[in-house]
Parts: sequence; structure tokens; C-alpha cells
Amino acid sequence: MGDDTTPDQGPRPRWLTDLDPGHSQAYVERFRQMAAEGADLVGEARMIDALIAPASYVLDAGCGPGRVGGELFRRGHRVVGVDVDPVLVAAAREDHPGPTWLNEDLFTLDLSPRGIPEPFDAVVCAGNVMPYLAPETEQEVLTRLRSHVRADGIAVFGFGIERGYALSAFDADLAAAGWCLEHRFSTWDLRPWDDRADFAVSVLRNP
Repeated sequence: MGDDTTPDQGPRPRWLTDLDPGHSQAYVERFRQMAAEGADLVGEARMIDALIAPASYVLDAGCGPGRVGGELFRRGHRVVGVDVDPVLVAAAREDHPGPTWLNEDLFTLDLSPRGIPEPFDAVVCAGNVMPYLAPETEQEVLTRLRSHVRADGIAVFGFGIERGYALSAFDADLAAAGWCLEHRFSTWDLRPWDDRADFAVSVLRNP
């Protein structure tokens, strides 16, 4: 489950098409430097940990270099992380051993062929993953993620809502994908939702 095979080809996400060459490695090094300087990089994981039972099975969707899934693993959860960017997956494996890190496209996500048929208790999708998807693929991604979560399981999405994917579009897509919105906050440390906020953290339930 640890190979670097190329994900099934779907529409290429904005993360791979809209940013400068070398941005992935720069992103990795930026967070490594922040970690070395003692920055608090685990706020998302603290929130997820508070929402789920001990030793839960968690899918880190768009895991990047692994800081969220790695912290959840250290807190005793079973973690699988997936990301379309092989540079970020390689960094996750190097910096956060323990979880299963896979090079997968969320648009075509199907983990059964990877030997992962068991549904997850929770999905976390942090780090502006949704705005960096390919245009018009968001509903399919939300549908794919829901298919990997057990009944009554949760998903938590956090992203900037002024990055090209409006919150109204997200709400329409999550409803069409069959999710139920339970809570919304303006930050990962649970500040109340404010319509003037430029960031949204949404807690969803798979009914």
C-alpha cells in the first residue's frame, strides 16, 4: 500500500495546474521550518480528536505533507492519508511514519483496490483542499469521500471561502452528495460562524 503509482487520470486539480513549478517542495519546506521553530501546526488534529472516539479510523483527504494525519496517528488513531501530489506524499512518509500514505486523486478515489475496504469513522479535509480541486469536480469528490465513510460517520472540511469555491456552492454540492451539515465555525479552534468570515470549518454527518 506504499507505492508511488500515478493516480487514475481525472481532471487535473488546480494544485497541479495553477501554481509555479517547485511549489510543492517549497510548501513542504515551509511547514518543516515552521515545525522546527515550534509553531502550533496541530490545531486541526486537536479538533478532530475531540470529535471522534479513541482509536478511530480516519481518512486524511488531501493530506499534503502529513501534519494533520500524523498528529492524529500520534494521538492513537488509525490513519490513511491520500494526496494527488507525489511530492507531498513522499514528505508525509518521511516526516510522519506510521500512517498509510497513498498517492491518490480524490476525484477518482476508490481505496478497495488498495486493500482498504473498511469504511472510515471520519474524514478530515484541511488545508484548502477543496478550492484546489479541478473546477466542477467538487460534488464528485464529496460523493467519493462519503462512500468511504460508515453510516453516522463524520467529515470535517476547512477552507478559505474567497479562493474560487464559494461556500454556497459547497453547501449545494454537499447536499447533492448526501451529506448533512451539522455545525459550522469560522476557525479550527471553534470560534462561532460569522457570515463575514473568510474561512469556514464545516462538520458533516453521513446519515
